[in-house]
Amino acid sequence: MKYDVTVIGSGPGGYVAAIRCAQLGLKTAIIERYSTLGGTCLNVGCIPSKALLDSSEHYHAAHEKFSQHGIELKDLKVNMPQMIKRKNEVVEQTVGGLNYLMKKNNITIHQGHGSFVGPNRISIAKADGSTEEIETDKTIIATGSKPIVPAAFNYDKKRVITSTEALNITEVPKRMVIIGGGVIGLELGSVYARLGTEIEVVEFMDRIIPGMDADCAKELQRAMQKIGVKFHLKHQVTGVKASKNKVKVDVQKRDSDTAFSIEADYCLVSIGRRPYTDNLGLEAIGIQTDEKGRIPVDDHLATSVPGVYAIGDVIRGAMLAHKAEEEGVLVAETIAGQHPHIDYNLIPNVVYTWPEVAGVGRTEEQLKAENIPFKVGKFPFKALGRARASTDTEGLVKVLAHQQTDEILGVHITGPRAADMIAEGVALMEFRASAEDAARMSHAHPTYTEAFKEAALAATDNRAIHI
Repeated sequence: MKYDVTVIGSGPGGYVAAIRCAQLGLKTAIIERYSTLGGTCLNVGCIPSKALLDSSEHYHAAHEKFSQHGIELKDLKVNMPQMIKRKNEVVEQTVGGLNYLMKKNNITIHQGHGSFVGPNRISIAKADGSTEEIETDKTIIATGSKPIVPAAFNYDKKRVITSTEALNITEVPKRMVIIGGGVIGLELGSVYARLGTEIEVVEFMDRIIPGMDADCAKELQRAMQKIGVKFHLKHQVTGVKASKNKVKVDVQKRDSDTAFSIEADYCLVSIGRRPYTDNLGLEAIGIQTDEKGRIPVDDHLATSVPGVYAIGDVIRGAMLAHKAEEEGVLVAETIAGQHPHIDYNLIPNVVYTWPEVAGVGRTEEQLKAENIPFKVGKFPFKALGRARASTDTEGLVKVLAHQQTDEILGVHITGPRAADMIAEGVALMEFRASAEDAARMSHAHPTYTEAFKEAALAATDNRAIHI
């Protein structure tokens, strides 16, 4: 079998790349080692975690807020098996949709582990032990990433778990320790905290969600502490030991002799992810990964081997599904002779806790480091009528604009529907709008997005109306 393009990996980057290639008239194949398409994101990442996040938020709202709205409930309880069942149904529906899209676009699916035999030849090892080889003019590597789990943490998939296992716990744990205060750990931590689990987060750095705006991180930490999450910042884990029903986590304060242990039902290891290029046969075609295991690429996402490209988590940059999707489209259009472009500064980052956190562009810390003159406009959700009406008053919107030109340089939000609201910031920044432009746009009342308008007004000569 011979193809114009073969994509290895069917996560968001891979399947989007395959569809775009097919749309452009290229004979396309996709190789997936697992039994279902969709990669980490659709099967054990973005989609199932959001399903649980929504379910747990409904329960938390019923438990904590319904009475404020005049809604009285009796015998409220968590049915964890049903919650997991619904999550699985959401995954099945989403994955099933991918099979339809592959068929619709005449993309051939090869089930098995793909590895390079040569630059234009790929061997596919199937589950039944057989192998087949295909030929391809171009190849797109989109194999994604796996959780980083140091051997010292004794990862057993039972008591010491990663996000994959955390999505399938069938009873509400009494206590859970989370190693790492990043996006994945905080999202899953918030799921179980809402359901009643005592959550303790151990983070080596002096703040959570490093890389995102510091003000937004403080707002999120404050909100999570209100639902009982305990944070041990500037602490490190020195040992993890699991028994049949418990786990003990040894913790030491950074730059100190102060140490203690935490006993819990589970320890969730969430300290990052590594590029997944295991047994891909890169050495057979002369590709060497860098010190972090990433595949080096040029501005067109081409590797050092002609005709071989790489996208998503296996290359430089943030490990985000939507980044991988944009890169998949870029490579497909490049192969077809077009001249696409990605502005990585304008790829938003989101944390799906509640309140949500979202940001795009430069943070205040980055602007200071780059000596770029800027001004700041902030507006708290507690001053917003729509937020008060929904009892979602935690957080703020922050707009950063250039001191001289007024061009928007960054938008950062902690608050209700921040994940959806950030698209307005992205759109404005794509067209290099000013804070004044955003401030003069009419925003429907009452909406959460009015907070963005007010923050833009605050950045424009401190003109916010409602504060």
